[in-house]
Amino acid sequence: MEIPLSLRESARFNRIVTIHGYHSPFSEGLTMKFKIAAVALAATISMSAQAQTEIQWWHSMTAVNGEVVNDLAKNFNATQKDYKIVPTYKGTYDESFTAAVAAFRAGNAPHVLQVFEVGTATMMASKGVSVPVAKIMKDSGEKFDPKAYVPAVAGYYTAPNGEMLSFPFNSSTTVFYFNKDAFKAAGLDTSKAPSTWPEVALAAAKLKASGHKCPITLAWQGWTQLESFSTWHNVEFATKGNGMQGMDARMKVNSALHVRHIENLANMAKQGLFVYKGRANTPEASFVSGECAMITTSTGFYGNVAKNAKFAFGLAPLPYYPDVPGAPQNTVIGGASLWVMSGKNANEYKGIAKFFSYLSSPDVQAAMHQRTGYLPITTAAFQLTEKSGFYEKNPGTDVGVNQMIRKTTDKSRGIRLGNYVQIRTIEDEELEQVWSGKKSAKEALDSIVTRGNELLERFEKANKKS
Repeated sequence: MEIPLSLRESARFNRIVTIHGYHSPFSEGLTMKFKIAAVALAATISMSAQAQTEIQWWHSMTAVNGEVVNDLAKNFNATQKDYKIVPTYKGTYDESFTAAVAAFRAGNAPHVLQVFEVGTATMMASKGVSVPVAKIMKDSGEKFDPKAYVPAVAGYYTAPNGEMLSFPFNSSTTVFYFNKDAFKAAGLDTSKAPSTWPEVALAAAKLKASGHKCPITLAWQGWTQLESFSTWHNVEFATKGNGMQGMDARMKVNSALHVRHIENLANMAKQGLFVYKGRANTPEASFVSGECAMITTSTGFYGNVAKNAKFAFGLAPLPYYPDVPGAPQNTVIGGASLWVMSGKNANEYKGIAKFFSYLSSPDVQAAMHQRTGYLPITTAAFQLTEKSGFYEKNPGTDVGVNQMIRKTTDKSRGIRLGNYVQIRTIEDEELEQVWSGKKSAKEALDSIVTRGNELLERFEKANKKS
């Protein structure tokens, strides 16, 4: 969840994924399937035997993470001569998705598309648009064992029939960052972060008393304070296993616990202990600059902090309410996965499979994990990183992994809902009303449920099997 989604961008997305009777944004391009295949076949025949096959990879990674994408492609290309991965930045996640829709309809979609986790249900509903990664690997003769991947990661991108649909790439989860220099100045213990929300409030008060104008801020507020908050406390975010068990799921974020938490944050905002800094990952800049002393955001933020922060910092698990039975449970996946688009030829799919095998190798995964903060997608990469002493040298960098490898429940496996991009926007709109004092926590959460359920109902009706 590392890319901002503005209202303008959301509106553009909504024109593609309509909220008035959902339809697959790719559906208009399905009639061109045979045309695409014919063009691809002609291109294959015209190539000389020595020609290098290019694999177009559209992504949405910027800054340090964008550098990693380019390095991964460059290093893979250097390992063999048959294929060339060509990474192209296509804007924010929703912008690249919209561009892919247009390209698919025109018959020139990329081979590989990076799609954020909230677009998973949409991709699953877009029949004929992509080819399951499990099929790609099997048909190409590449070794592929879904059990090798971290269960919470692989499970999210796996269909009910057990087939893995997309390739986990930049998987992240939500964690807590704190400025150790600011803690020291406020007389707080720098060796550990507050572990509960009451402790966070107390720490924020001490930071403010020491002169800090922004004790804590929140990035990706819907993801961190509603979605991960729910799974972390083992309470429902939505029915039907948070949408994992069917499209007839409905929102449940107006429970007594959810109301209590948002009310507490609203009170902290009134006291100047919590300062709202904007949507998506916009607030992250205020932590890197030292303006805000604490922040809840993605593990994928680590690379930015490690490279650019001019102060000592720490990572810790998300805070929780100690009186909630079963808490803490586990957090949910964020980030994105790689979907293989349909309409390509067998040789191109073979190149994609080889690239995915390369990305799955323990050495490559461990290096990416250590450089960016994204989760290692395989257990082997996690064990390799642990054995190397990285976690010992960089305390807290294993927090995200440990939060994700806990045993999941039907309430914490993940969240997979239709029209989820629009639901995220609704969460932002309603929570902003709370922070500004225009709505109570209950009013805002009730509205999220009502508005969110309208979108879920439309998604369900549009995708029901006749």
